[in-house]
Amino acid sequence: MVEKEEVLEALKEVIDPELGINIVDLGLICDVEIEKGYVRIRMTFTTPFCPLAGMFLEQIKNKVLELKGVKDVDVELTFDEPWSPERMSEDARRKLGL
Repeated sequence: MVEKEEVLEALKEVIDPELGINIVDLGLICDVEIEKGYVRIRMTFTTPFCPLAGMFLEQIKNKVLELKGVKDVDVELTFDEPWSPERMSEDARRKLGL
């Protein structure tokens, strides 16, 4: 059975091409739920009009589906948990000079 930590590690392979930082460290992942091989990811973007949204969603699904035991992946976008720089990891903030 796939674990949340494994999913988060796979998501670290999805890199924002503009910033060169992965989506987990950027603070875009709000939650990961796993039930019987079905993975539900709730995420946000830095802006509701992110031009890379489609690319991110495709890469997320592909990376998580590569994990053993994953049957399907659903990605839910939310802006009820708005993104802010405080959501970023310390390492990501350092890389961006924040």
